[in-house]
Amino acid sequence: MRLSRYFLPVLKETPSEAQIVSHRLMLRAGMIKQASAGIYSWLPLGLKVLQNIERIVHEEQAKAGHIPVLMPTLQSADLWRESGRYDDYGDEMLRLSDRHGRDMLYGPTNEEQITDIFRSHINSYKDLPLTLYQIQWKFRDEVRPRFGVMRGREFLMKDGYNFDLTKEDALHAYNRHLVAYLRTYERMGLQAIPMRADGGPVGGDYTHEFLVLAETGESEVFYDSAVTELSFGDREIDFDNVEQCASVLEEFTSRYARTDETHDEALFNEVPEERRATARGIEVGQIFYFGTKYSESMGATVVNADQKHVPVHMGSHGIGVSRLLGAIIEASHDDKGIIWPEGVTPFHVGIVNLKQGDEAADAACEALYKSVSALGLEPLYDDRKERAGGKFATMDLIGLPWRITVGPRGLKNGVVELTSRRTGESEELTPELAAARLAEIYAQH
Repeated sequence: MRLSRYFLPVLKETPSEAQIVSHRLMLRAGMIKQASAGIYSWLPLGLKVLQNIERIVHEEQAKAGHIPVLMPTLQSADLWRESGRYDDYGDEMLRLSDRHGRDMLYGPTNEEQITDIFRSHINSYKDLPLTLYQIQWKFRDEVRPRFGVMRGREFLMKDGYNFDLTKEDALHAYNRHLVAYLRTYERMGLQAIPMRADGGPVGGDYTHEFLVLAETGESEVFYDSAVTELSFGDREIDFDNVEQCASVLEEFTSRYARTDETHDEALFNEVPEERRATARGIEVGQIFYFGTKYSESMGATVVNADQKHVPVHMGSHGIGVSRLLGAIIEASHDDKGIIWPEGVTPFHVGIVNLKQGDEAADAACEALYKSVSALGLEPLYDDRKERAGGKFATMDLIGLPWRITVGPRGLKNGVVELTSRRTGESEELTPELAAARLAEIYAQH
């Protein structure tokens, strides 16, 4: 993409309503625009990152054997009355009526809707296990929406639902999701720590939240600092292997890590004093096992091997897709702007022409643009007739992880400059080697 043809409405001044880093930088980088309180339009740069996050979520769900669906944003209130949650959910639920007077709601979650799909089509234990998921917009009418996409009223969420014959099978689904989520977050450059959590309005005795440590986190967290040394890495895992998935859960949840809602001071004091840590955390996902809570109330049963109708065991598993974007920025920025991890960056590299209009510089940038694109990477070429300082400031603000600087002086020596946004380190390379180096870097992500 050529920046002269792109829609990137960057701001020089920080809007007064932005209270935290991610909100400030998303507004300044031209990623979002507020439509009303807690509701945003996603502009091209923000949408590209959002779509990259979605892609990673879809890929890791597919590896775990989960199947995508798409459910409506508007749901019938009758389904929620069946489960008993319609009146219990509270004022966060946006309730409305259609022109025929039918009670509807803008879905804050989809346990009822997915249970209705299941009971309409599945009636035999031979069709289990089954996990369905979607990435869909949700709405929760927050009293005080704030912090940009971190606590908005409308948000994009991955919500998945497993259906299993037994509790043991459902707990394997729980463990499988924990593994898939660890892989998902690490691919986005995040360390998200599973922490014992409260079931809230969804319910369930087994539940973990995934939290990214950040000063602006909404939750106080207490943890054994040894958990921050854990990494899933590149290990291969068989998602059908019960023992293997269970061992990963044991590895990542056996050390103390809890939110303030479930904190147990006595248990925390059993952690060696030098490893007791407190911090703030940003919730980016949660997994639940809630047994037969919805299947019993809504008649979601299957015929088992003994020809008896039994309610299925269920769980739900969510990732805050739009919230993740804010969390990544909170975890990865400096005083100049965003620093995108390679896995989610909107463009793989920025090309800066130091002297637009110079024949040699223009030709070299055009050739680089074509060679990088031919490698399957997407460059953002700053071909504007702007001062070099302004071009660098824009690139630093929008946070592309790599920059290639092209200028007449370097070209006389046959080189361009490849710079890491994260470290600031630069390397002079021929244009061909710079493109090859980028291909090598991104092959690892």
